[in-house]
Amino acid sequence: LSWALLLLVVALALEGTATARCPTPCVCDNLRAHVLCLNGNLTAIPSTIPQLTKKLDLQGNSFTVIPVGAFLTTPYLTHLDLQRCKVERLEEGAFRGLGRLVYLNLASNSIALLYQESLDGLSSLQQLILEGNRIEEIQPGAFGHLGSLTVLNLRANALVYLPDMVFQGLQVLRWLRLSHNALHVLGSEAFTALPALRRLSLDHNELQALPSEALARLDGATRLDLGHNPITYVAEEALAMASLKHLSLDHAALQDVAPNAFARSPQLRTLDLRENQLQGLPPLAGAGGLARVSLAGNPLLCSCLLRPFHDWLARARVQVEGACAAPPALRGRPLDSLRPPEMRCGHPRLPPSPATPPEQPRAAGSGQCPQGCACSPDFRHGSCENKDLRKIPWGFPRDTRLLDLRRNAFGTVPPGAFPGLKELVSLHLQSCKIGALRPGALQGLESLVYLYLTDNHLSTLAATAFEGAPRLAYLDLDRNAFTRLPTGAFQLLPNLISLHLQHNAIRELAEGDLAGAGGLRWLYLAGNAIRRIAPTALAPAKMLEKLHLEGNHLAEVPTASLRGLPALSELKLSRNPIKRVGDSAFLPVASSLQHLYLDNMGLEQISPGAFTGLGPKIRSLYLESNKMSHIPDMSNFTGLDILNLRDVPFHCDCQLLPLRRWIDKLNLRIGATCGSPAEARGLKVKLSTTFQTCPGWGRGKAGGTSPNKTKAASKPSKKKRSGKSPARGFKKSRA
Repeated sequence: LSWALLLLVVALALEGTATARCPTPCVCDNLRAHVLCLNGNLTAIPSTIPQLTKKLDLQGNSFTVIPVGAFLTTPYLTHLDLQRCKVERLEEGAFRGLGRLVYLNLASNSIALLYQESLDGLSSLQQLILEGNRIEEIQPGAFGHLGSLTVLNLRANALVYLPDMVFQGLQVLRWLRLSHNALHVLGSEAFTALPALRRLSLDHNELQALPSEALARLDGATRLDLGHNPITYVAEEALAMASLKHLSLDHAALQDVAPNAFARSPQLRTLDLRENQLQGLPPLAGAGGLARVSLAGNPLLCSCLLRPFHDWLARARVQVEGACAAPPALRGRPLDSLRPPEMRCGHPRLPPSPATPPEQPRAAGSGQCPQGCACSPDFRHGSCENKDLRKIPWGFPRDTRLLDLRRNAFGTVPPGAFPGLKELVSLHLQSCKIGALRPGALQGLESLVYLYLTDNHLSTLAATAFEGAPRLAYLDLDRNAFTRLPTGAFQLLPNLISLHLQHNAIRELAEGDLAGAGGLRWLYLAGNAIRRIAPTALAPAKMLEKLHLEGNHLAEVPTASLRGLPALSELKLSRNPIKRVGDSAFLPVASSLQHLYLDNMGLEQISPGAFTGLGPKIRSLYLESNKMSHIPDMSNFTGLDILNLRDVPFHCDCQLLPLRRWIDKLNLRIGATCGSPAEARGLKVKLSTTFQTCPGWGRGKAGGTSPNKTKAASKPSKKKRSGKSPARGFKKSRA
């Protein structure tokens, strides 16, 4: 009995110690070893998190950088959530000491690059979620220490290229999600060393042909998602995946499929070809196990030319989904309802199959390397980082794909600086004291996709600066000395997707600045001194999806400049001195806008009609740290996942009652507090009693109910986005 009593005393003492150490903005559940620090304005990982914590949720804070050894004091963590924390960089060794961690969520941050040691120390990690970042490049070896990983989510990033061996070390990975990137170049060995992979998601990318060589390495994969890529033709034996059972090629640009296209994928069961441009198909010889083909949404010509395919469907007992588009007499008829005599001739023949694009011969590496540099033949990388070089060295192997020349002192990049590097894809020239990029400097770099010129002294670029690099898609000019956009420099870059010009000294965006940038999707201009944007300055970038203008000197929302941007989904205006948002401020992009950042602006007034046109499409709205006392009606913002109203001094009077009622219906943490009147100052809007004197308070869910009814009314909704509240079981209020 005495031993039991002693153990109880020790346990209570430990619990008391753990409770005392709980950081101020957090909630600690010591019984389940869970700690929540949600939306707490934290700028550093709290140092007093209980050591025995297993699950740590830090969503919605502002860390920017995860430093080395950030979690060394919590070695028992199994789950770590860092979503929406504005993380830009993971220092090498950031997660060392977390050998028990099985789940890491880094979604919806601003990470742009994964280095080799960024994820070191996570030997037990099973799920890694990096969705919704800005990852443009992954260095081979970045995942080399994740031997237990089964799910890797890289969805919705900015990847254009996957180098060889990039996923080396992921021996037990089962699902690799690469959807919603801009991939159009895959190394032939990109998927080598993934023996356990069962599903690969490559949908919503820019692949123009089936990456046959890369996919052939995936012997065990059973599901392949390739929909929403501009693939026009599937060639003979294009897919050699021995275990593949389900293939999705929907919403592509397919015009023809070769008869033996799937002959080397004998296990194929379902083939999704919906919403393409197919007028018909040949009998798919070799696909003996096929059970279902979906052709819905194709312009099928049900003439005698389709009879061989129709007969094959019957013989092979393959179910088919799809209907005739022509001739008029058969329009709308399901394929499986047709009889051969109905499929008559006399109609135009199907167009011939486009010629299979010839394979580019691969240049052999010379095996040489400039003195003092390191060349890796396995990864086809060259590196002369931080060698105090004054001149760009020559003599790298001809098949080099990535060249790292960071932290040298070149000063100038002369014409023809990179001879013989026709296969170079990624060039790193950060922090090289470069003041001039001479015309023709990139001559011959016909495969170049990524160019990093961050932290240099560039103030202007000649119109021919990028001549010779027509495939360049990612251009990083952050932290240079530009006072305006380099006019004319983008005319020779038809494939430019992402342009970084953050933290320069740009004062305005003028008409013609973006001439030639017709394919630009992401434009990053944060941290400049922009005061004015000409009404037509952004017009050439008709495909623009993200526009980041935070930390500039704009005094008003550039409404006129947003016209002609039908795809804009993310607009960041944070930290601009905008005091008032007028009527219809976002109307030009109302049909596409999903994420709007208006935080930290000193905003004093939002007009009642400011959000005209916006509605269910808006998924996140950031209004924190402003000075307005009221906000307009947002009841039609029914699709919100994030609404941040922290540090806004709301005047909790009857005029705010609609907001108070609306908050009751939301299952979101919004942080709205009263700034006045005095008796309500500091109280959460949801808990303030000042509204009880307002006319109509007793009607609806906002008030006049018993405590039990109020509790019932605030239960999470059944909508998918709400889910189960992670704060369930905690004592702290979640409003």
